Amino acid sequence: MTPVLALAALAGLLLGVGLWLVVVRLPAMRPVTLTQRIAPQLRAVDVRSRLLAEAPADLTPFGALERILRPLLADAVSWSHRFNPAAATLAGRLAQAGRGQTTTDFRAQQLLWAAGALAGSTLVMVLLAAAGSVDPPLAVVLILGCAVLGFVGRDYLLSADIRRREARMLAEFPSLAELMALAVSAGESTTGALERICRTARGELAGEFGLVLAATRAGKPLVDALQEFSHRTRLAPLARFVDGITVAVQRGTPLADVLRAQAQDVRDLAKRDLMESAGKKEIAMMVPLVFGVLPLTVLFAVYPGIALITIGF
Repeated sequence: MTPVLALAALAGLLLGVGLWLVVVRLPAMRPVTLTQRIAPQLRAVDVRSRLLAEAPADLTPFGALERILRPLLADAVSWSHRFNPAAATLAGRLAQAGRGQTTTDFRAQQLLWAAGALAGSTLVMVLLAAAGSVDPPLAVVLILGCAVLGFVGRDYLLSADIRRREARMLAEFPSLAELMALAVSAGESTTGALERICRTARGELAGEFGLVLAATRAGKPLVDALQEFSHRTRLAPLARFVDGITVAVQRGTPLADVLRAQAQDVRDLAKRDLMESAGKKEIAMMVPLVFGVLPLTVLFAVYPGIALITIGF
């Protein structure tokens, strides 16, 4: 395949995609659903002009191009949700990561990552095919593999964000628990202690306590708000913390001692994790020592003797 023929094929592909987008976006190709037909009759009267409403936030730095492709992207995401029964699980993971995204926004980002990987790998493979250094079947496999890796890679980054955020929350928990115990010992209520933490502390856990405090100010009982916080974070130490506060609020037991004990438990857990990590690192250090340093040491010790024996014979 000559370079001119490869560029012509790429231009034809782009032209076909553009024509397909034009045809798909025609009103006749987008039938109005029942929900869209009855929405104007069910909508409350709003005197504000929709022209003054804020535009939806961009998910990518492409600006106008993103707003043009947003309807197509929304349709693709809704279509993918039909084959994904784990939307509730994804929503829980987004809450664990502390993101304000919806599942639709995250799936849209995954599709954009997959499309970017697909476009980049396609361009590279077209150039390699023009140079005659790659077979077409292998190029197709690599292109599809890059698209799948782009889609899965965004999910992997979400899992990494969750692990980092959980580590920060566990690191912040002992200090905040002792601060709350000190405030309760001074005579403040549980809500007052949470408010003091939100005023004085910064971090992931303090932000979660701010959400709990906002929910209580909106009229939700403190126990229910704490239970939502426990389900949102899904960390065993924080679940025990919520259970201790719940028992103390419902039964009137001393809360300060419970909070101090839980803070000490989390510190002990951090020490155990540190010792476990140190043990794993020690085992990992044996690999370069045994397979790298030790053979060289034996070689330097044995080679002179072998050389002398060879010279003597």
